[in-house]
Amino acid sequence: MLTDLVPLIAGVIIFLSSLISLRLGISVAVIEILAGIVAGNCGLKSQEWMIYLANFGGIILTFLAGTEIDTQDMKKNWPKSLAIGGFSFLVPFVVISLLSFYLLHWTLKASLIAGIALSTTSLAVVYSVLVESGLSRTKLGKLLMSSTFITDMGTALALSVLFIKPDRYTLLFYGVSIAVIVLAAAFSHKIFGHHRLKNKVIEAEIKYIFVLLLILIFFAKLGGGHAVLPAFLLGLFMSKYFSENSEHRAVMRRLRTVAYAVITPLFFIVGGLRVSIPMIVSVAGLFGLFLGAKLLTKFLGVYFWARKFIPGGGAYTTLLMSTGLTFGTISSLFGLQAGIITPLQYSLLVGVVIASAVVPTFIAQKWFKPVEDEDILDYKSGSK
Repeated sequence: MLTDLVPLIAGVIIFLSSLISLRLGISVAVIEILAGIVAGNCGLKSQEWMIYLANFGGIILTFLAGTEIDTQDMKKNWPKSLAIGGFSFLVPFVVISLLSFYLLHWTLKASLIAGIALSTTSLAVVYSVLVESGLSRTKLGKLLMSSTFITDMGTALALSVLFIKPDRYTLLFYGVSIAVIVLAAAFSHKIFGHHRLKNKVIEAEIKYIFVLLLILIFFAKLGGGHAVLPAFLLGLFMSKYFSENSEHRAVMRRLRTVAYAVITPLFFIVGGLRVSIPMIVSVAGLFGLFLGAKLLTKFLGVYFWARKFIPGGGAYTTLLMSTGLTFGTISSLFGLQAGIITPLQYSLLVGVVIASAVVPTFIAQKWFKPVEDEDILDYKSGSK
């Protein structure tokens, strides 16, 4: 396939996905993943530039999600986030690991990789859906994103503690991440508040954010980690700049526009390209078993707490917490590269992860999207 043809096809997919999303009223992320699956099984292959931009898109989405969190509200509601997010990780991790080991007779390490990969919730998917639905700045949306962060923190810690052996580069990554977050939180006002940089077509503020995220990505790669969690914390600690000032909020809207135009669609499309339909068909029974196990265990772990803390929004919250993509793919890829799982097991897990990004999202938006009810969208802390 001609090199220049791939960007053209990707551009057409991005444009058509937007039109289909508007027509059907379904999240564009879902359409882009499905389009990626179709394109990948028709011969389109990811190029190196696509993979890098896709990873960057996932990091941008995570950063943007962090900026939407109200830190004061998060402090008030941390027990709720901890309960929803903690059980969202713990129940699927334990059940799926045991299922893989005892029922399917996978090795112990392969079973743990399966448990980690299928316990994840995709912050990128959750954020994208909430933004498109107009729920990202509601208290429901903020609780969902902070709960998702807790889930992803659990998966990242499980992968690190069980498998990754820290070295000097890992410690360097942690040190640089902390330094970037602390310094950006303390001194970003010098960039955002500088009169020569405000409302200029050069968009220095957006380029500044890109540089911070690229630093995290570089040192994450060097240290064998991933920049998702540091990017979320960076957005969280910088959220004060965007919540207190309308001009700074405008910067975030422009950043979102830039990201959603090309970069983040590639994140979802490349995710779809990783799915081999023939390989999944060859293990259709296992695919159905794992997908059903992920959705069921997420329901068991999340629904009780979601219904308790978000009356009327329990089903919607549970479905979005069932989505997977970023950390599920990362965990599966780590298992493959380390020789813990086979290529067939990798394709199976990634297929389930990506299906979990599509199926629950579709159901949530189609039948369980919260109505404009104050009790659901703007619940009072501690009043329910």
